[in-house]
Amino acid sequence: MDRAEYSSKIIRKHIVFYGRVQGVGFRYRAYYAAQSYGVSGWVKNRYDGSVEMEAEGTEESIDDMLLAIGKGSYISIEEIRVKTLPPEGSQGFKIVGE
Repeated sequence: MDRAEYSSKIIRKHIVFYGRVQGVGFRYRAYYAAQSYGVSGWVKNRYDGSVEMEAEGTEESIDDMLLAIGKGSYISIEEIRVKTLPPEGSQGFKIVGE
């Protein structure tokens, strides 16, 4: 796949996770999973106990990252709300609110 083809397959998703997702290493697991699968964006805790994320990459890389996060010890995702956004061309993945 050349660079133009790869760029055309990049998507961005806004994702909110509900369940036991705070105080269990969720954001760090998300950070390392994003690094492993080449996903950029950010993750942060929300005041209502959920975790919010924006992830940019290919559909496959984002799906792989989400699967890796869900396998974390103590993490229990009960609901995920996803909205597709236009790609921003972001670089790197960060934990917000540290």
